Amino acid sequence: MVKIKERSKAYTEAGVDIDAGEELVSRIKKLVKTTHVPGVVSEIGGFGGLFKPDLSGMGEPLLVASTDGVGTKLKLAFQFNKHDSVGIDLVAMSVNDIVVQGARPLFFLDYFATGKLDVDVAEQVIAGIAEGCRQSGCALLGGETAEMPDMYAPGEYDLAGFCVGLVDNAAAVDGSAVSMGDVLIGLHSSGLHSNGYSLVRKILQKSGLNGDDIFPGTESSVKDVLLAPTIIYVEAVRNLMRDFTIKGMVHITGGGFYLNIPRILPHGVVARIEFNWPIPPVFHWLRQTGELTWPEMLQIFNCGIGYILVVSNDDHSDILNRLAGLGVSGQVIGQIRPRKETDPEKVDIVFPEHY
Repeated sequence: MVKIKERSKAYTEAGVDIDAGEELVSRIKKLVKTTHVPGVVSEIGGFGGLFKPDLSGMGEPLLVASTDGVGTKLKLAFQFNKHDSVGIDLVAMSVNDIVVQGARPLFFLDYFATGKLDVDVAEQVIAGIAEGCRQSGCALLGGETAEMPDMYAPGEYDLAGFCVGLVDNAAAVDGSAVSMGDVLIGLHSSGLHSNGYSLVRKILQKSGLNGDDIFPGTESSVKDVLLAPTIIYVEAVRNLMRDFTIKGMVHITGGGFYLNIPRILPHGVVARIEFNWPIPPVFHWLRQTGELTWPEMLQIFNCGIGYILVVSNDDHSDILNRLAGLGVSGQVIGQIRPRKETDPEKVDIVFPEHY
């Protein structure tokens, strides 16, 4: 019988290391098992992942799917040689979109592509993906590692992933119930999350800061601030939905406030937002160093608010108390008002005079 190394020789000489791929699979099996939830049927390594959802108590179950990547935030991971948090970002971008519609994330699959597989780096990335899955209560059901010589620069890789969730049609959240007088509660972000990094990298280059420098206005390094992982809001939101009516939800990603909030507003209303929350230092630095205005900032970045809930005014105090008990920081940031003919947009942000 011909040994595997002999059978793989031609492929290895072409730049693809089958042994490295097998070693990675061996390493990550334990990580994957830590994400298993009821419903997982198959182990990692099959041609496809099997999942049996619990449909009990659901009158009309709906599947909700979302896919995303981490974008050019990865460029900073390469630059700073810090790979332990971008996997959390990858999961967060999809599961936070899933829960916006009231769904419970069921499982997640990832795609990791590189020119030459560095098993240690890939293991760090996938450990972050597993951590994101644990935080959101969904299973890492499988994935794909692609080694493609000449497709990527040395030391670089790309990440993509998708999540599938489940919601009863009667409990789905689409914003159609949003009405005049409802309150917007903003959940604070951990920083930049995973959007706007093409501009961030340009401003970083202009600033001359290095990864190990202390970031202005903080006691943390530049690399820790700029690579802070995206907050996963799933657990808090699912907890609230058990006892409160959430009329609409927004995940503040690319497009900031002006493009994301209108996606859940019905005709005839406007979201009036008071720009009154604590702004993390990274956003002040971006505005000043990049010579940007606050409207420009809010078009691109989350500016300290990563997720928004639209709720009845009667419920907002109890919801804030519940969030505090869960250790989630948030505050009222606005209200739903009637839209007038003179309102040019569905989002009206009111800035204090000193801004």
